[in-house]
Amino acid sequence: MKKIYLIGSLRNPAVPELAMRIRELGFDCFDDWYAAGPEADDYWRDYEKARGNTYEAGLQGYAAKHVFAFDKYHIDTSDIGVLLLPAGRSGHLELGYMCGQGKPTYIVHDNPERWDCMYQFSTRVFFNEDALLEELRRVTTCIPCFEG
Repeated sequence: MKKIYLIGSLRNPAVPELAMRIRELGFDCFDDWYAAGPEADDYWRDYEKARGNTYEAGLQGYAAKHVFAFDKYHIDTSDIGVLLLPAGRSGHLELGYMCGQGKPTYIVHDNPERWDCMYQFSTRVFFNEDALLEELRRVTTCIPCFEG
């Protein structure tokens, strides 16, 4: 079973909904990072500041190291990356890392008014979830050409 790492924002309620739709196609869709909740990054920042730490020091702490290792493990063990916009810097870094590994990556764009030619690093850009799901259906029926 192909594993998809679904990338997005902790504040985007569409993440678990898209994950369920991807699972219905027969993929193993990893979105467990979303369970941390919409304010996880804010709580981590506030905790580190309360301890007297700077952002730089906080990045060296156990919490940041463990969250990073958790996400990186699942990125590394995934076959496909999907970035659901809107998403922040972390999401774009995760997708870029997957692109750099040569993995198929897809973007579901939320704002066709905001143009960015660098999204061409991705395998394809879609402007609605249904188009992405149709592409994923297609690649599941073409596994030999997909595994490249």
